[in-house]
Amino acid sequence: MRILIICLAIVLAQSPFLKAQDVKKKIKLFDGKTFSGWEGDTAKSWRIENGAIVGGRLDYMVPHNEFISTTTKYSNYILKLKFKLTGTEGFVNGGVQFHSERISNPDFEMRGYQADIGDGFWASLYDESRRDKLLVTADPNLIKQLLKRGAWNDYEVRSSGRRIQIFLNGKQTVDYTEEDQSIPQSGLIAFQLHGGGKTEISYKNMILYPIK
Repeated sequence: MRILIICLAIVLAQSPFLKAQDVKKKIKLFDGKTFSGWEGDTAKSWRIENGAIVGGRLDYMVPHNEFISTTTKYSNYILKLKFKLTGTEGFVNGGVQFHSERISNPDFEMRGYQADIGDGFWASLYDESRRDKLLVTADPNLIKQLLKRGAWNDYEVRSSGRRIQIFLNGKQTVDYTEEDQSIPQSGLIAFQLHGGGKTEISYKNMILYPIK
């Protein structure tokens, strides 16, 4: 209990818009061993290795985007995780989808926000299969200071109301408020393996802190 209180205090100390009474019990999204609670192409595109969800291979060109998503929708939360991206050829990229949904055309895509991962997009906010553009681009100089290439990085997405913040290795890179009232602020959480590259991307330690 003491450890949980200390962890909660750290989360709150780093959050400019949360109060202690706003944070609910944390949710462990991935058990490190099975795809329970997740949905995607686990036969070919996604696997579990050393407690992480891993997409792609360094010796195989991914033909199109692949996503593995939660089966539950969420809104208003702090999402914390670790990612590692490596690649040998082509467009090496991935991302953390949130407030997202699967679409039918094409049936392998998702629509929603993405905390992006990859050169030119690190820790920026992209709108996938909707506006198809960067909504906020992270400062390249800050990214150079923060990014651990080819190693594990800490990623954090904070969503409260219509405000979205992204943090890379403890530093804020995005602070965005959605003005379009038609854009939903709830949905699935997912991980992307981007097509067009010989890419391997890993995600682990996914913890969700729901807020009121």
